[in-house]
Amino acid sequence: MKVLAIGAHPDDVELLCAGTLALYRKRGDEVTICHACNGNKGSLEYSSEEIAKIRRKEAIASAEVIGAKSIWGGFADGEVVVDLKSRIQVIDIIRQSDPDLIITHSPSDYHSDHINISKLVFEATYLACIKLWETNYPGTSKIPVLYYMDTLAGVNFIPNEYVDISETISDKVSMMLKMESQLGFLKEMHNTDAAEFIRTVAKYRGFQAGVPYAEAF
Repeated sequence: MKVLAIGAHPDDVELLCAGTLALYRKRGDEVTICHACNGNKGSLEYSSEEIAKIRRKEAIASAEVIGAKSIWGGFADGEVVVDLKSRIQVIDIIRQSDPDLIITHSPSDYHSDHINISKLVFEATYLACIKLWETNYPGTSKIPVLYYMDTLAGVNFIPNEYVDISETISDKVSMMLKMESQLGFLKEMHNTDAAEFIRTVAKYRGFQAGVPYAEAF
């Protein structure tokens, strides 16, 4: 199976659904991780150009932990809007991997980039298979199944499905730790230890699902 995870920023997918992606890879599925934005605002130390380059390298290294492919969506941080140009960009993100399954942000998330990516992916999931929508890539061969991943700390999110990630929780943490530029940024901006945050949320979802660690969809 081909699985495509679309997150707004480099670290969103890692925080919210990387354990499930690791499970897909372990069973032999093809996984593509798209960070729609280049992360060019996520630093208190570097310029926008510098941090964008750093975060692209980190995203590739993170995906390599589980043998996934990393692609970039072409947006800058804070500049994701729901319009025709953006819809076409997201159609091309989907067409690059021709997925059977897409995972993206919940429409009830807190960040405007997350919310707008969710809306755009919802629109583009169907349109990507319409052949007369001519873009840079040919149409997909099918309409993918679409799932929304958890919000940060589960705020305003009621799960319909849980995935037991007990065997891949370490992979998930390892993927996040590749986002080295963000570890200090998250600590300073949000007083958040990324590894602890991942384990705490996964344990909370695991408690709901009756397993040690879980992710919610």
